[in-house]
Amino acid sequence: PRVCVVGSGPAGFYTAQHILKHHGGALVDIYEKLPVPFGLVRFGVAPDHPEVKNVINTFTQTAHSERCAYYGNVTVGRDVTVPELQQAYHAVVLSYGAEDNRVLGIPGENLPGVYSARAFVGWYNGLPENRDLKPDLSCETALILGHGNVALDIARILLSPLQLLRKTDITDSSLAALACSKVKRVWLVGRRGPLQVAFTIKELREMINLPGARAVLDPADFTGLESAVKDAPRPRKRLTELMMKTALEKRVEMQAAAAGAAAPREWGLKFQRSPREVLPSADGRRARGVLMALTRLEGSGDSAKAIPTGEVEELECGLVLSSIGYRSLPLDPAVPFDSQRGVIPNSSGRVEGVPGLYCSGWVKRGPTGVIITTMNDSFDTAQSLLEDLQGGVLDVSPFREGFGLVESILRSRGVRPVSFSDWQKIDAAEVARGKAAGKPREKIVDPAEMLQIIGH
Repeated sequence: PRVCVVGSGPAGFYTAQHILKHHGGALVDIYEKLPVPFGLVRFGVAPDHPEVKNVINTFTQTAHSERCAYYGNVTVGRDVTVPELQQAYHAVVLSYGAEDNRVLGIPGENLPGVYSARAFVGWYNGLPENRDLKPDLSCETALILGHGNVALDIARILLSPLQLLRKTDITDSSLAALACSKVKRVWLVGRRGPLQVAFTIKELREMINLPGARAVLDPADFTGLESAVKDAPRPRKRLTELMMKTALEKRVEMQAAAAGAAAPREWGLKFQRSPREVLPSADGRRARGVLMALTRLEGSGDSAKAIPTGEVEELECGLVLSSIGYRSLPLDPAVPFDSQRGVIPNSSGRVEGVPGLYCSGWVKRGPTGVIITTMNDSFDTAQSLLEDLQGGVLDVSPFREGFGLVESILRSRGVRPVSFSDWQKIDAAEVARGKAAGKPREKIVDPAEMLQIIGH
């Protein structure tokens, strides 16, 4: 059987890995729109979390299997359609992730000084489409809307001492911008309370221990939570206890610091506030703050809803980062898409109503979870595909040409794919440039330059 996987992030590679491991004859081709592979592992994981990127070694092993091929620089839906892939392969798996961000839907969100977390993360991680972002870091206070790990990542990058970032694979241009940054205070604001934050304890602890930055948590936000947290699951309990402990400890520290010199930078969590409007400066040229609706919670635990109380307050800031989630987009008219939920309708990864078409990762279940969640999810889709092969649901009797057919389609459209050995030349160039600067790598952010390196 010839299988095609669209997208070379964790979902794509884990799907391919599982199929190759559990079917001795399957041939898997992976298509990627960028010349470079690995998706969010390369472009989403924070530069100061190199250990999370170690999965790249596993993906590289998969790509080196003689039954696997990688074709970068191919945009499915434009360079080749999904129906054309279905003619070339016995099965097609869509694992192309979430290429967009959720919008706030409030007045002023398009003002200069307002950025999506996705674009900001893409900028410091070298995602080609965000390379020209040039965020304005000339203000002292930044406001991040959202209480997830991405929000904490951004806060950490904004407040990290430069000497820590210099040793990472953060892009050269974002490092230069951060060196001139005036930001010294970051507020992370959420609609709900401390019991509903979505970040994990590891990320919170890292933020609390960030050198040269002080946590500002209000003990009043945590009153009466001791009893509520008693019955919470252990991870939630430990996370809340760490926030409570920090709120009390840091309060004492702040009183001591007020007498002496305070930490140069600070960050804090604000709860039960929902953004109503991004407020423009007097000349209307940029953001100067956010009007917040105060909320109260209805219900408890993860299902608690934030209801506006009618009261509002203004939070002053010159930089607004919206970290309220990523969003998948439809890829091809031939593929069903639930635009309400931003996913491809499926059951265990089988796309509804289209036999032989599958999906895995964020486009299958929505943009949540970490790499391990995506791994299990992709194995689940791969398992569905293997069961369909075994049960004869997938007809493998007709000969399918695989890349042979796709190659002639691409050639007729003037598209030249990038192979995995091509990527390894780009990789070597990045590592060499990084070495010269004392970094693990210096990412190339311009696809034209990537193609130049491999003589395309």
